[in-house]
Amino acid sequence: MYLSEAKTLSTPRGTFTWREGGDSSGAPVVMIHGWPESSYCWEHTGRHLKEGLRVIAPDLRGLGDSERTEGQQHYMKQALAEDVVSMLDELGIREFQLVGHDWGGIVAQEVALAIPERIQKMVIMNIAIINNLKGNMEVIEKVRSGSGKAYWYQHFQQAPGLAEAMIPGNEDTWIRFFVNGVVKPIPEDAVAEYVRMYSIPGTPGAGASYYRAFKEDAKRWATLSGHKWKIPSLYIYGNKDKVIIPEYLNHIEDCFEEIRVEQVDAGHFLQEEKPEEVAGHMNGFFDAR
Repeated sequence: MYLSEAKTLSTPRGTFTWREGGDSSGAPVVMIHGWPESSYCWEHTGRHLKEGLRVIAPDLRGLGDSERTEGQQHYMKQALAEDVVSMLDELGIREFQLVGHDWGGIVAQEVALAIPERIQKMVIMNIAIINNLKGNMEVIEKVRSGSGKAYWYQHFQQAPGLAEAMIPGNEDTWIRFFVNGVVKPIPEDAVAEYVRMYSIPGTPGAGASYYRAFKEDAKRWATLSGHKWKIPSLYIYGNKDKVIIPEYLNHIEDCFEEIRVEQVDAGHFLQEEKPEEVAGHMNGFFDAR
């Protein structure tokens, strides 16, 4: 399936864009992108998904063609999940299967906390599990024992005003630094789309706000150590990731009643390096109609 051009949708929470593809009467699959990407990140994976699925891919606030909003409180992941839920309500999507990659994987988990009764299955890709306090602390210890240089971009964006001052005019260099594939190049059409997106005024600050909100996000997640996901789940891991290191997988089986982990020989942006393989894992997990 090919995803549509971005469509605009207004909800009580704001104006957002989204893409869809597949069978309009199929089983809904909501696919949430991460940073510095947009709903377009599912374009190539979508081409390999099985029949009987309806893909709904929102652009998160501040990215894609959704509204740019000032104020880091709007980019707390619980707030971004509320945006997604408001879009699904507007579209009349009640029950669905859920996918999230990178920050989109965090937003997906926040959606699952908010409306667990509406989610049939969940796929998380290359991001922390927010209730895995034990495993996430082991990651912090591992990073502190080394140089931590892979995380420089997070600190850069958390610094007030730097992203807004230094990224405009350098969007192509900025995007290509991050999304170059580790095992296989990311499709050039996707790279061009993210460069276009980052050239929209307000995007550098909005994108940085995902990281500026992290401190407050972490306070919330620290309260979730006793939570256990009841939703049947699949974790697909691009095992060449330099930021989401293997220690993030430690103890995740304790966080779910039912979890399967599949590894893909790819970097962080696995769904664009290995779209057919990633789609294959999803096809084996999702229910179609």
